[in-house]
Amino acid sequence: MRTAEIKRKTKETDILLTLNLDGSGESDINTGCGFLDHMLTLLAKQARINLSVRCNGDINVDYHHTVEDVGIALGKAYAQALGDKRGINRYGFFILPMDESLILSSLDFSGRAFLGYDVPLRAKKVGDFDTELAEEFWLGFVRNAAVSLHIKKLAGTNTHHILEGCFKSVGKSLRLASSIDETLGGEIPSTKGVL
Repeated sequence: MRTAEIKRKTKETDILLTLNLDGSGESDINTGCGFLDHMLTLLAKQARINLSVRCNGDINVDYHHTVEDVGIALGKAYAQALGDKRGINRYGFFILPMDESLILSSLDFSGRAFLGYDVPLRAKKVGDFDTELAEEFWLGFVRNAAVSLHIKKLAGTNTHHILEGCFKSVGKSLRLASSIDETLGGEIPSTKGVL
């Protein structure tokens, strides 16, 4: 089973996250940040992972530590669940329309962390969520999953739709990249023999 359980406790957050890469898209999310909960629910559905997240964070200060640390925990969970990445597709990409918005995501479980984030937004907030925190989430994720991830807004003006499109598109890309490719015969998809 390609599963992981991550416990992360700092002075700012206390997180328990469980992940099943071969799930059905079920999620049970409670981070104390409603917008983040919604985005993680969308990601889980599109990635077809089962994801449970519990986070008690210092949201009385702001959402920064919660958002970043949940990204870190999800990245660690992907790294743990994929193991040596034997037999996976490795690459995934998806262009997702979200009403007037169009989002491209592309990723590589390369073992090297990189985030290319080209998502200009008009609004600074969606509800009480600071929109700049979306990039912090993805930075935490890529650094701990050891993945190269590019997210680009191709079109759109509605900040909520753009961010929602990002999470959905990355979910689809994650599904493609982490899926098992039976034609590989269990090999690691790299000429180096390691990822």
